[in-house]
Amino acid sequence: MFENKTEQEARKEILETVKAYHDAYHNKYKEFKEGDRITYASRVYDSQEMVNLVDASLEFWLTAGRYFDEFEREFAKQFGTKFVSLVNSGSSANLLAFMTLTSPLLGERQVKRGDEVITVACGFPTTVTPMIQYGAIPVFVDVTIPQYNIDVNMLEEALSPKTKAVMIAHTLGNPFDLESVVEFCKKHNLWLIEDNCDALGSTYTIKGEKKFTGTIGDIGTSSFYPPHHMTMGEGGAVYTSNPLLSRIMKSIRDWGRDCICHSGQDNLCGHRFDRQYGELPVGYDHKYVYSHFGYNLKPTDLQAAVGVAQLKKFPDFVQKRKENYKRLYEALKPVEDKLILPIPEKNSDPSWFGFLITCKEGVDRSKLVSKLESNGIQTRMLFAGNLTKHPCFDQMREKNEGYRIVGELKNTDRIMNDTFWVGVYPGMTDAKIDFMAKMIIEGVK
Repeated sequence: MFENKTEQEARKEILETVKAYHDAYHNKYKEFKEGDRITYASRVYDSQEMVNLVDASLEFWLTAGRYFDEFEREFAKQFGTKFVSLVNSGSSANLLAFMTLTSPLLGERQVKRGDEVITVACGFPTTVTPMIQYGAIPVFVDVTIPQYNIDVNMLEEALSPKTKAVMIAHTLGNPFDLESVVEFCKKHNLWLIEDNCDALGSTYTIKGEKKFTGTIGDIGTSSFYPPHHMTMGEGGAVYTSNPLLSRIMKSIRDWGRDCICHSGQDNLCGHRFDRQYGELPVGYDHKYVYSHFGYNLKPTDLQAAVGVAQLKKFPDFVQKRKENYKRLYEALKPVEDKLILPIPEKNSDPSWFGFLITCKEGVDRSKLVSKLESNGIQTRMLFAGNLTKHPCFDQMREKNEGYRIVGELKNTDRIMNDTFWVGVYPGMTDAKIDFMAKMIIEGVK
């Protein structure tokens, strides 16, 4: 098949065939009919993702390579942050972000075991898991409805001499009150980690400047799991504009090593065999010197190749999410006496991940959700609802240790009992949005 062809000619032929394959068998438009399945999220892609994926596979480098480097560079440029560390999942991103704050290089600001981190119980568990596994103490405060974000009026009450950081998510794309949280963190010299996994593309105007969420605090995190704002299958990112934090996170991501050479690269610093570290002998190979207890959290270059193609489409993804949110919101306004609809946080422009709905008194969430599901409309809870009620907290709850709750989590519990959400992802058509609205309205009458 490839006789008398150069490698580049053969590669070109393969990639042209891949594009033709995609065009023939993928993303075939199917007109929506009532009763068709409406998922809450899905991948949105074209032939370029598939071509990039095969292109990366033909090199068979597999681990972090040229697409990996391109993604980190282009992500930083697109979202206005200085340093990006690509990782293998959003959960790994949260792990890496938190563990970065435990580095001894941070001196008095190092988060140590027993220190406290302010967060919320209404969200996804991997925002909190790294704290618990390390031995820090999550301090849970309530959230507001209909923003579904941290109640900033509880921040001062949650503060203690052991507080070192705030780590919270922008709920389903709706930014939390960054102005208040940033002011609180600066006042008390606390780190701020923005879990931006459900809000990539959201913006917030602070002190007159519009910025992307995830870039306003000290560290931001993203997830590229298929339902998210963009995908590379599995994948995530941690980003910061602080050079010290970036140095620490890259070390922890890459086994905890002190060396900054890329895979396949040796002696970038020019001092691989002539320095002394810790209590190691002088000249010990710098490639195997470890300044942190780390992991291997890197993705493959195949994943990064998909992400590079997705980044180019990302502005259109965000715009479509906003349009879908607006259409669904307008359609459901006639039943605001029965349902609480989501509203953006002040000073924000959300890139909506989903459309949250809280049932008012007299509306049974279970019945409404059952109606939607039976009509092919996929629904989701707001993740854990109240994380402290889950079996993973059983032992800590019995011993009353390992976490603190400030005040009462009344809204958190209400969300656990009365709230659900449906999708507004970019692949959602007007017909699907309208059918969802129709079924929701029927379900509350």
